Amino acid sequence: MKKKVAILGSTGSIGQSLLKILYKNKSDYEVKLLSAQKNYKLLFRQANIFKVKNLIITDKKYYNIAKSKKNKSINIYNNFEKIEKIFPKKIDYVMSSIVGIDGLRPTIKIIKYTKTIAIANKESIICAWNLIKDKLAKYNTKFIPVDSEHYSIWHALNNNIDSQNVKKIYLTASGGPLLNIPKKNFNKMKLNYIVKHPNWSMGKKISVDSSNLMNKVFEVIEAKKLFNVNYDQIDILIHPDSYIHAIIYFKNKMISIIAHDTTMDIPIANTLDRNKKNIYLFKNNSFNLNLKKLNNLTLKKVNQKKFPLTKILEILPEHNSLFETVLVSANDKLVDLYLNKKIKYIEISNILFDLINSKEMKKFKKMYPKKISDIYNVHNIVQLKINSIFS
Repeated sequence: MKKKVAILGSTGSIGQSLLKILYKNKSDYEVKLLSAQKNYKLLFRQANIFKVKNLIITDKKYYNIAKSKKNKSINIYNNFEKIEKIFPKKIDYVMSSIVGIDGLRPTIKIIKYTKTIAIANKESIICAWNLIKDKLAKYNTKFIPVDSEHYSIWHALNNNIDSQNVKKIYLTASGGPLLNIPKKNFNKMKLNYIVKHPNWSMGKKISVDSSNLMNKVFEVIEAKKLFNVNYDQIDILIHPDSYIHAIIYFKNKMISIIAHDTTMDIPIANTLDRNKKNIYLFKNNSFNLNLKKLNNLTLKKVNQKKFPLTKILEILPEHNSLFETVLVSANDKLVDLYLNKKIKYIEISNILFDLINSKEMKKFKKMYPKKISDIYNVHNIVQLKINSIFS
């Protein structure tokens, strides 16, 4: 029997990578739902290839355009409110890869309708892990992290999130395109250079986050929440080759080093079915250790003068709070302003520090996210605050 699959954010890089894997295993999987924000043309092509009958397009304008052009055999929805109509009973697997805070509500909504959920939407985990965890327990849904670093840790911890034997976790960062550029020259670098990651093929927003290590700050917050450790148990190491993804130092003095080739196909395919022998990745016979990389490992501490955003980790509360939403929302808005050439590159970090250190935002460190609306309310407050700065 075919496994039933849904992909939230199927037109993004994670979604497209998963669909390529599914395409080479079409006899084993049936895609029940695809979603996108605006890119209805690509969504239609994907639906045609996989014979998908249910699509969600969340942008009202593009939803209306798609409705006027759709095939009669396809159901198109504008939001996730009709999800119970699409899934009368639990499906096997959902990939949640919608980018940004917009992915939070769909992620939490769909947990009820799937046996397994793989979450690539880091904003959901950072802002609402306590809410997600409650839903997972309530509906007996299995969770798997998708980021290469977090999947590596999860894999090393024997496919669970029990970290009681962990002394220290090290996440690696390539250092991005600015690793060997003097900080004084950051503002001189063109946007095309900033978003061209040396190792990974990613969207523009996450590429900017990677260039100043904000993405790694987010990954540390994710790891802290997912594996129930303290911030002082997690560190970042610069590793330009991106071959090692995580290092775990256990309390019994053993060390696990998790490495794999620089492709998201590996964690994505393994979240889909890590025990399947004929899955796309394992059809490739060219599996050899990269001895050149292993024999020339370069691992070093982060230069905080060059990448000051990593200092944010020193001011974060150990408990779940709405301050994490402040951080995510402010960064999202500032990166968007940079991508639209409204602010300079260095202003992303400068304005971000000013904002999160303000009395108005620091108060959220003492506030706990009890429901989804709490998170969206803070998100709106932060967005309005930044808009007022530039109005």
